[in-house]
Amino acid sequence: MDVFAAVFIALWVGHSVGDHWVQTSCQAAGKGAPGWAGRAACARHVASLTATKVVALLPVVWLLDAPVTVTGLLLGLGVDAVSHGWADRRTTLAALARICGLEAFHNVGTGAHPAHPVTAAGTPAATLGTGAYALDQSWHHAWLLIAALVIATV
Repeated sequence: MDVFAAVFIALWVGHSVGDHWVQTSCQAAGKGAPGWAGRAACARHVASLTATKVVALLPVVWLLDAPVTVTGLLLGLGVDAVSHGWADRRTTLAALARICGLEAFHNVGTGAHPAHPVTAAGTPAATLGTGAYALDQSWHHAWLLIAALVIATV
């Protein structure tokens, strides 16, 4: 249990830093674009995000002398990277939200939502977050849990 908890916390912190501080504006803007340009931007984001998770995870494993294997690390980080890249292409997560009946929530905070916030001029107003962002992050958190279980048990 201690190994799982330490690994999960390290992955969570690495995810938060990598997804919000390390990801470049170009990656964030381009990763959902169609074609190879979008795939390349998403791949660069996933690579830098995974590297950030490794930077957060390795000192925890080393300093706590956690009994994790190279195989477990590679499998766990690989599962996490694939799941992250899948969701960050944007159309994939939007389609899943639609299939699950969450399209309206996915659109909260955007001009696509029928009750979107507007400025005095009637244009869409900025918000602190969107349904798409909440679904994106909860998707990533679920896969961090799976990755931590793999790392701690393989």
